[in-house]
Amino acid sequence: MATPGILEISFISLFLLAFLIQMIYYWGFFSRLAFKKMQAPDTPKENIPVSVVIAARNEYRHLSENLPVILEQDYPNFEVVVVNHASDDDSQELLKDFQKKYKHLKVVHIEKDLNFFKGKKFPLSLGIKSATHETLLLTDADCRPNSKSWIKTMAAQYQNKAQMVLGYGPYFTEKGLANRVVRYDTFMVALQYLSFALAGKPYMGVGRNLSYKKELFLKNKGFTSHYNLVSGDDDLFVSKVANKENTVVELAPDTFVYSEPKHSMGAWMTQKKRHLSTGSHYKSGTRFLLGLYGSSMALYYAALLAMIALLPLLNFWMIIPAAALVLRFFTRLLIHQKVLTRLHEKHLLLFSLWWEPVYILIIPLIAIRRSKSVQWK
Repeated sequence: MATPGILEISFISLFLLAFLIQMIYYWGFFSRLAFKKMQAPDTPKENIPVSVVIAARNEYRHLSENLPVILEQDYPNFEVVVVNHASDDDSQELLKDFQKKYKHLKVVHIEKDLNFFKGKKFPLSLGIKSATHETLLLTDADCRPNSKSWIKTMAAQYQNKAQMVLGYGPYFTEKGLANRVVRYDTFMVALQYLSFALAGKPYMGVGRNLSYKKELFLKNKGFTSHYNLVSGDDDLFVSKVANKENTVVELAPDTFVYSEPKHSMGAWMTQKKRHLSTGSHYKSGTRFLLGLYGSSMALYYAALLAMIALLPLLNFWMIIPAAALVLRFFTRLLIHQKVLTRLHEKHLLLFSLWWEPVYILIIPLIAIRRSKSVQWK
């Protein structure tokens, strides 16, 4: 039996190191989301007043379809604040008509675009400051709550020291590869930020379904520390103010907020590029944990490919890496199956099994693409 050389031993060692790191993430973090029993909070003695805040620009179609679902929520004390940000479609007329029917709709108009502010941070800040109530619930014009209990269930989490509630924002299921890629990416992002939050290390939320106290926003000066970035109204703000004491996770299916996905790979990549631009502004500890997870996945597959190429030289020495390969596969299968079922995306399971190595290759390529100015439209 031939003894492997230094090169072969190096690849086996790197593979096993990446495997061990992956096991730490799967069982130390992701298992919390997979297996934790999400208990419903105690029924509050009274329904706290809530302000739903939406920033919209040229969103006539989405507002006409989704705003009534939000305005007709089964909750006794709430308002909806829509900031119409310099729209040049018929949004203003639509909102005027809605105000005649729904007295709890408040509309804030921004007549001219302030070109020194990019993205939706300025209109969103204006909406938050215009909100009547202390408890805020944020979403987008292209989003639709999964039930009429969205506000009720999210608001019920504000007990004890809670000041922020992280929800889940999936995308509608459509035909085609692009839709699966978008939903898989959403799942992978959720797997990380929800698991980290459950482990007491919250670092982001999604603006499609996020709630926090107005006092928390004002006390921390809102988005002023990152106004120069297009993105970050959700993740960078959460990264700055969230901690294990003031943040809770709500994953009841009736609180899911669905939205319309990008319909092509190119559109998704442009959106993903914008989202990735905020990662370098996370806290150093968060950057380390996320970077180590991504790097260990890349190292795992790179070392695996190298060992396959050197297979004739390894022979018996492949037993341990092969065992690790099988163990990681079934660990990933179990965790993904549990989490995808919890997020009502279990039909993505088979896709997730083979798309992961492609995804690991695509994300760095998107991140290093030549940066272009991206404006919120």
